[in-house]
Amino acid sequence: MKILWAPWRASYVEKPGENCIFCEKIRENRDGENLIVLRGQRGFIMLNRYPYNTGHLMIAPYRHVADMEDLAEDEAMEIFKLLMESIKALKKTFKPDGFNIGVNLGRVAGAGVEGHVHFHVVPRWLGDTNFMPVTANTKVMPISLEEVYERVRRSIKLC
Repeated sequence: MKILWAPWRASYVEKPGENCIFCEKIRENRDGENLIVLRGQRGFIMLNRYPYNTGHLMIAPYRHVADMEDLAEDEAMEIFKLLMESIKALKKTFKPDGFNIGVNLGRVAGAGVEGHVHFHVVPRWLGDTNFMPVTANTKVMPISLEEVYERVRRSIKLC
């Protein structure tokens, strides 16, 4: 069995009893600091502060909903549109070779924020996995979060 180790996420996953990170961030008026790339009518796009790869985005509805089947039709439609816009912007900005797109429903499925449904968009490049995470317990990120945020914001406005 192969195991995906993501030790850089420990500081987030191990935080005790905090409120929903998505609900907290959308209430605040600090989109740059909170890495919110775009706000739509029913949902938003946010850069992952603990990315698996450069440009790792998350798309979530504003409403605190745990299950996909509880999304209203208009929420689901907008989330899907934001997902498509995210892919377009990441293609334009970073030219990845592919994407991992997914949603983890429930803690046993790997959800770090299990009460607020959200999608992950992770750009992938040929050869983007290497020995560093295995031997040095380190993930090499070639671009800072701040720079990724600015690049994606510029690109998403052009889509």
